[in-house]
Order: sequence, then C-alpha cells, then structure tokens
Amino acid sequence: MQAAVSLGATYLGEGRSRFLVWAPLAEQVEVRLVSPREDIVPLQRGERGYFSAVVAGVEPGSHYFYRLNGQQDFPDPASRFQPQGVHGPSQVAARRFSWDDGHWSGLPLRDYVIYELHVGTFTPEGTFDAVIPYLDELKELGLTALELMPVAQFPGGRNWGYDGVYPFAVQNSYGGPLGLKRLVNACHQRGLAVVLDVVYNHLGPEGNYLANYGPYFTQRYRTPWGPALNFDGPDSDEVRRFFIDNALFWSSEYHIDALRLDALHAIVDLSPQPFVAELAATVRRARERWNRKFFLMAESDLNDVRLVRSPDLGGYGLDGHWNDDFHHALHTLLTGEQTGYYADFGRLEQLAKAWREGFIYSGEYSPYRRRRHGSSSRDIAAERLVVFAQNHDQIGNRLGGERLSQLISFEALKLAAGAMLLSPFLPLLFMGEEYGEAAPFGYFVSHSDPALIEAVRKGRQEEFAAFQWPGEPPDPLDEATFVRARLDHSLRQEGEHRVLWEFYRELLRLRQELNSLTDLGRQDREVEAYERQKILWVRMNGELAQAVILAHFGQEPLDLSLLWPEGGWQKGLDSAETRWGGPGSQAPPVIQGDKEICLRLPPLSLMVYLRQDPC
Repeated sequence: MQAAVSLGATYLGEGRSRFLVWAPLAEQVEVRLVSPREDIVPLQRGERGYFSAVVAGVEPGSHYFYRLNGQQDFPDPASRFQPQGVHGPSQVAARRFSWDDGHWSGLPLRDYVIYELHVGTFTPEGTFDAVIPYLDELKELGLTALELMPVAQFPGGRNWGYDGVYPFAVQNSYGGPLGLKRLVNACHQRGLAVVLDVVYNHLGPEGNYLANYGPYFTQRYRTPWGPALNFDGPDSDEVRRFFIDNALFWSSEYHIDALRLDALHAIVDLSPQPFVAELAATVRRARERWNRKFFLMAESDLNDVRLVRSPDLGGYGLDGHWNDDFHHALHTLLTGEQTGYYADFGRLEQLAKAWREGFIYSGEYSPYRRRRHGSSSRDIAAERLVVFAQNHDQIGNRLGGERLSQLISFEALKLAAGAMLLSPFLPLLFMGEEYGEAAPFGYFVSHSDPALIEAVRKGRQEEFAAFQWPGEPPDPLDEATFVRARLDHSLRQEGEHRVLWEFYRELLRLRQELNSLTDLGRQDREVEAYERQKILWVRMNGELAQAVILAHFGQEPLDLSLLWPEGGWQKGLDSAETRWGGPGSQAPPVIQGDKEICLRLPPLSLMVYLRQDPC
C-alpha cells in the first residue's frame, strides 16, 4: 500500500496544502482551484495510480476540483467538506480545533447504553449544534453513548444518510466538520461516548464520481443498492486503503469512540484475508498506539459469529454485533405480526433463547429464508451484542414508519422497555422511544435526478410486498415525509409520555445497580419460558446479590403459583403500579421464599424482585 499519507487535501501550514488522490484510470490529474483564487496545478503521478503535489497559496477554506485528463472536473473522493453539496467543489478543511476532552479515553464497551438519533430530525434545526442542549437530559436518563446515523455527505438536505457519496466529508446541512467536532467535544465533557454509523458496503448513486477515478466498484457482485465495492479484485488494495483510512480518520480527526459498520452482509469478499478482518486488525493496532478505546460494531443479518470471534479462533475480531433476532422475537410477541421476516418468530421460548445465548437462529431452519440460518453466539460475551425494541430500520422500513408507540398499548411499551433494558446485552434506544414519541419515522430523500427518484419510489413499494401491509407508503421525496419525522420533545413533559420517561430512567438505574452487584456470566443466569402462561422467568445469581424478573406477555390477568427461591425478596420494580400509569399492583412488597407463592399478574406486566439478605 501507499505510505501513510492522508488522502485528500491536507493543510500543512504556512499557506501550503498537500493533495493526494488515487486515480489509476487517469493519465493526467490537476487541481483546479476555484476560490479564493483560480488556478490549475498539475499533480505528479506516483506508484499504483496515486497523484500528489504540495501547492502553495492554498489555505483552509479554499475550494477546488480535480480535473481528469484535462477534460472533466470532479470533487475529491476523499473530500473533507462539500459546502455546496455533492456536485460542488471540495473545500480544504482546517484541522485545528480547541478540544476539551484531553481527560477522555473512552468507556468500556460493557458500559454502553446507546441512544441512536438522526441529526436532521432530532430537532427542528436539524444540526449538530442543536443536539447539544439535550445532552444533559439524555445523561440524566441513564444513557452513556450517542449513536449518530451516517453523516457522510449525501445529496440534498434530507436523507437517512445511507446514500452518502463522500465518506470523509461531514454533511454540510448538519453543520459540517466544526459542527460535528463541537458535538463530540460536548459529549465527552459529559462522559458520553459517541458512536458513528458508517457505510462501507456501497455508496449512494447521486454525486458518486469515484468510478471516474479508479476501479472502486466491481461488476462481479451487486448489493441491493447498486454496484458492490471492489474489496477482492484487481486494485482492491487501494480501495481497502481508502475505507480503512476512513475508519481511522473518524477516530483521529473527530475523536469518535466507536463505529457501527452498516450491513456487512452486503460486502462480498472472497479473499483469504477479508476486508472486514483487515479493518479490525488495523484498528486494534491503532488503538494500542493511541492508548484509548475505539470499537467496531457489526450490523449484519447473517448471525455469523465469525465477525466478533477472536482471530485466534478464526474470527474477524470485531468488538460488537447488533442482534436483530432479539428485536424480532420481542416485536412479534407484543404486536402479533408474522408477515415478512417476522414469520420466523412468535414463540416466547425464542425470546428466552435470546436472553440465554444472543442469536435465536443458530443453525436452525428459517421458514422465511427457506434454509438453515445463523451460527451460535453462546460463547460470545453478552456485552458484545446490541439489542433493541426499535431502531431506525425497524421503524423506517414499515409502510407508515410507525413507531412501537403507535402499534401497542402503554402497558406493552413498558414491558418492551424492561425486557430490553434489563437484559444482559448492550441496550439501544431509538430517539424519542424513551417518552413514547408519536411522530412516524418514514424513509426520506432529496435526490434531484428524476429517473433516480422514480427508482426509489418503486423500490420502496417492492420492499413492502412481503409484509402485505395495505395502502401506499409515504412519498420519500415529499418534504412533508421528512417534516413529520421530527421529534416533539415537549411531549416528554405530558401525561403518559412523562411517566414513560421516568419508567425508562428507573429501569436504567436498576440495570446499573444489577450490573454492579451481579457481574453475571451466562452460567449465573437462569431463563425459562412458560409458553402457555406467557411468562418469561429470569433469575440472576450473583455473588453479592440475586434478582428475579417476571415478564408477563399475556393479554389477560394471570394467577401464577410457583416455588420461589429461598431467602427474603423485596420488590424492586412493578410496571403495574399506579406510579407507572398501571392498573394497580397486587404483588406483595416482600416475599419470603423457599415455598410456593401465588401471584396475580396483570396483562403485559413486568416485576423485579431483589434478594435482601446476603447470598
């Protein structure tokens, strides 16, 4: 690979900037400066198709294109900022920033409680700076990590972020590079980690000029969103270098604490050392040099434990993995939906298996896929699996973008929160979930190409066919679809919304208490599913404390008789209590165990009992 010199434009000081671009398909590459002065400067061709030069009189704020073969001008593939959008000139960005996080070395992964947000719809302003006033409130709730949906430059001002075409450039409408740095700095000052969602499986279609520079893409494979990136063919070393540099860039330049790697199942790479493994190995070496934490978290629907298994055991060595199975099991129990991929779920025992092991499909036959699916995560530590009751995909890829608050009752919302937040895994909340936000989160874009617009509309309709939802999806190009997705933070102060926020805070307080007292491995956790009674029973057996969790998924009251473990037990949480907006609880505040106990459980309820005496 090329020596470790940063791709793109790097300001060197004293009015000098270095330009480096990989363009093996070009015979000639020039920098065309467009402001504050106009000029054309040739770059020198080096090995493997790299072109570079140090140019005087170019300071931060200067705008430029690369001119290929003396004919066409294109933005820089490694542009740091596109102030005029995906078709405009690139800008030389200043690296200088007054960081106040010198004390910050990151959080252990096991301490992550993640809050996923979309910058454009989290506030009316839709900027990084507008997020900062809410950080103290999120910290008070008990959250420890902010996860940003992709912020790489995308076309227009409305997009989920997965159509980004400049992986190094921070979205101009969100506030650009300085806005992101201010947000990360503010998070670290409050003890909050920052996770960034990045897309290394494809690039968006509009404004994507990389194919004019080199073989970034391959015709051997395709993704659901267009051409696949070339990670295993001729010239793939330099494509890998581009994206590995990008991952390191987010940590070194923006102090990001972790990356969520989107849709790794869409990367096809048949090389002996796959790109994902090389990426993980490079990051491990880098964080040893930096002496601070920087994690890579996989998102994949393959249930493939090789992604997180140690390289010593034949794995790729990523640090964490999203677990869709947990969501699907919980969702079907609460909603009764069983179309599309939900057809594989619906039994309480599946949620129990998720609590015990992580992945539910670990080699079993999947009726939806019509084949065996997944591998066992039984030997993967619980703190390396991310679970959720909802996220951007599971909401936004519904016909109407309905949140769980629009699909189930208030009692069921509390049950969903408890089943997720008290699990041994890393919990993730989607913005607004904590107070029952009602705004739909539909899919939205702001493309300018008419043919592309029509393709997006058609593609969305085809995606929903398997779910058999009646009606038409909202128009992704209609600005109203975007506006409707904005959060109404004032709801948090009202009625059941306020109660739900308080309930989430109490769950997160209890989660922290249980984690500090129990420090459980899988062998210290008993999980049983009583399918007929719709009861999930969990007993945590720590050295310093014990807990019992009873989650009732039934729609009718239940009189339950069971042999309670020995000792004195005090009720720690009961979702049916009127303080939590419930119908009222008949459960005793204290239970003396080692005998049969009769409990009356309201529908869709959650109870937690803590053992009082030493274990």
